[in-house]
Amino acid sequence: MPENKEKKEKEEKGISTHIFALRTTANREDQVMDFIVSNIKKKKLEVYAVIRPHGMRGYIFLEAADRQNAEQASFNIPYARGVLRKEIDYKEIEHMLEQVKREVNIQKNDIVEIISGPFKREQAKVTRVDKAKEEVVVELVEAAVPIPITVKLDAVKVIRREKEETEK
Repeated sequence: MPENKEKKEKEEKGISTHIFALRTTANREDQVMDFIVSNIKKKKLEVYAVIRPHGMRGYIFLEAADRQNAEQASFNIPYARGVLRKEIDYKEIEHMLEQVKREVNIQKNDIVEIISGPFKREQAKVTRVDKAKEEVVVELVEAAVPIPITVKLDAVKVIRREKEETEK
């Protein structure tokens, strides 16, 4: 693991890092991250990493030299609600950092259900799959006029396959 290797190197040099959780307004994590990164660069703070785990709302993690640096990074930032008192152990967030690539089996003409976003619970037919961008273009089944909608691969789940329909 490169994280453990980096941590050992920092400890050998006498640098110890701590992980702090920063509460944010839900769905504003990306904006808070942008503000924090610019704040860190401006003030030249000892914050080594800013982490926004996928799917976790209302929190951002900061790896910093100490609490003071973490608090200075989030000082006067819109939508930032403050650094939590308790320090976070690396083991508590490790599972959120290691992204596992899953092979998604979605093909053209599949019937899918949209599981997130404004079209949640709608059924749609897949017209194009872009695995490089991890996006899929769908047309709603119950729409009067077929309009192509681009959604992320993880925002749909396959209900029926075109091959299964032809076998019947």
